[in-house]
Amino acid sequence: MKNRSLYLKLLSAAIVFGAWEIAGRIPVSYAFPTFIDSMLALFRMIFDGSMFVAYGETLRPLVVGVAISAITGIGLGLWIGLSSRFDWLFSPIFIVMQAAPLAALIPILVMVYGIGLTSKVFVVCIMAMPVIVLNTASAVRNTPGSLKEMARSFQARDSDVLLKIILPAASPVIFSGLRLGVSAGFIGAILSELKITPTGVGDIITYSRSIADYPSMYAAIFSIILLAVIFLNLLEKLENVLFEGNNRGYVSD
Repeated sequence: MKNRSLYLKLLSAAIVFGAWEIAGRIPVSYAFPTFIDSMLALFRMIFDGSMFVAYGETLRPLVVGVAISAITGIGLGLWIGLSSRFDWLFSPIFIVMQAAPLAALIPILVMVYGIGLTSKVFVVCIMAMPVIVLNTASAVRNTPGSLKEMARSFQARDSDVLLKIILPAASPVIFSGLRLGVSAGFIGAILSELKITPTGVGDIITYSRSIADYPSMYAAIFSIILLAVIFLNLLEKLENVLFEGNNRGYVSD
């Protein structure tokens, strides 16, 4: 069925939202509102403009951090994947970054860069870049050697091998890493607003919790999840446009 994937996604959303509504009506906790109450709070914040003002603050470090992470991360990942020497030198750094507890690093970033935009961008980059770098490097390393040898047998230059063989073959895994990195970037953006300075959507979450306005708190959290899902689906569409017919990728020779 052509629209089967869409129908399954809608069914999954209906099940989750239905369970949320039921759990809020039982209730499982006085601090857990119903789905309808949360959506009413979301629409109220949209209509009074407060949600747009909040996202004006939240999207600045998020967009800058994700852009830096994507461009730098893919570039470093290609470099590491193509050279065993740089793999040995740089891969451990990003593995440690991925495993490190971010909350422990935030006070250090605040001490060095203050409580402004720079610190928040760094938080987003620390969350997003390691997964992009490691996935890109893994995808490049696992490009079938037979394809590269075939290209070189036809006198292909190194740049042609990279652009016409390695990148198309590695694109599914690279974009998977990019999607994971973007998801981590969203988490980093909100975490920076909760831990550094309460601004944007993080401020709505913090303030709503402090006055026990739980529908607004959950509405803000839901809006972040919804925006992340929309952005990830746009990335998937972009991958299909750029590398149409090559979505399976290669994992071995």
